[in-house]
Amino acid sequence: MSDDTTIRVFKYRLYPTKLQEATMFNTLRLTRTLYNAALEQRIAAYKKQGKTVTGYDQQKELTALKAECPEFAAVYSHVLQEPLERLDKAFKGFFSRLKQGKKAGFPRFKPMQRWTSFKFKEVWDKKKGRWLTPGRPTDDGKRINIPKIGSVKCKFHRPLEGVPKNLQVVHDCGEWYAVYTCEVPQRSLPATGSSVGVDVGTTWFAITSDGEFVENPRHLQKNLRKLRIQQRTVARRKKGGNRRKKAVKLVAKTHQRIRRARLDFHHKTARRLVNEHDVIAHEDLKVSNMVKSNLARSISDVGWSQFFDILALKAEEAARRVIRVDPRYTSQTCHQCGHRCKENRLSQSRFRCVVCGHEDNADLNAARNILRAGTRPSGVNDKEGIYVVA
Repeated sequence: MSDDTTIRVFKYRLYPTKLQEATMFNTLRLTRTLYNAALEQRIAAYKKQGKTVTGYDQQKELTALKAECPEFAAVYSHVLQEPLERLDKAFKGFFSRLKQGKKAGFPRFKPMQRWTSFKFKEVWDKKKGRWLTPGRPTDDGKRINIPKIGSVKCKFHRPLEGVPKNLQVVHDCGEWYAVYTCEVPQRSLPATGSSVGVDVGTTWFAITSDGEFVENPRHLQKNLRKLRIQQRTVARRKKGGNRRKKAVKLVAKTHQRIRRARLDFHHKTARRLVNEHDVIAHEDLKVSNMVKSNLARSISDVGWSQFFDILALKAEEAARRVIRVDPRYTSQTCHQCGHRCKENRLSQSRFRCVVCGHEDNADLNAARNILRAGTRPSGVNDKEGIYVVA
């Protein structure tokens, strides 16, 4: 990927026939079986022979696997390679975390509920500049070609852009989706000359240095009563029964609606910030550590990590700058005189400097400190001890 391009994802709803859907479920089953068998092979080889089996070694055995188990021949070759690459990536991540002294997390066997997609690695011929068979839209723009499955009806609610790199077919709560990853040119927005600092929280979703308070929609909290009722229904149903399966699907649907509403809110908020400002500075929060506190549900509901990821991607596409600032002391430092002490923070919302007497909303004061730290040329505010990390 060149400097003047960026990656965008396009997601479209698929409407397969019953026969096509059965084939897609079979593809999920076979790829999951392959992943679990490959993981078992790696574990057994290391325990019995002290040997490390690589992803490349396992991919070379695919031809023999198809000859021995003809059902795997019904799956496109690239789709069979992808689970082995996914497993290889999982092992590399495991060893990397082990070296860093972090909680390693050994790769696990995948149950049916946690294996919901298969992937075509290449959908575009770069030399000839045209579509390959996987994922190619039909001439009428109403279907896409999926090898070994057929021509599947697809709702293209917006046009594809750029050069498609791969296609992932995803099953989510009874619905199928085609997810294209595309390389698109950067679309630089005109300069606004504006910079903003963003302080996030659970009372307000975000407070900007120019005085805007973005309301926290609390998507999960608004649906908690409904979820409790649905989850009690699941608990009362007999395990393995059809009624329990239906109840589980209702819970999954509710979580899906919450997830989509949160994602839509994050996209719209990030888009507005990117459109209005050239430079956006925000806290560099360690959310994975924060969710271990008694505010875990509220922090998970607000979804800071997802929002920051979306903000960074939109800013990259628009040639804007996003700067992450160490959040330490931003809420204890006076924006006016720079004095820092914990006595400055009177309450969750009130700030009053004990030296100069400056009073302000505590989160607004923090947002202004974040902006100042993020836009300081040296990247370090020695007086206030606020550091820019990116």
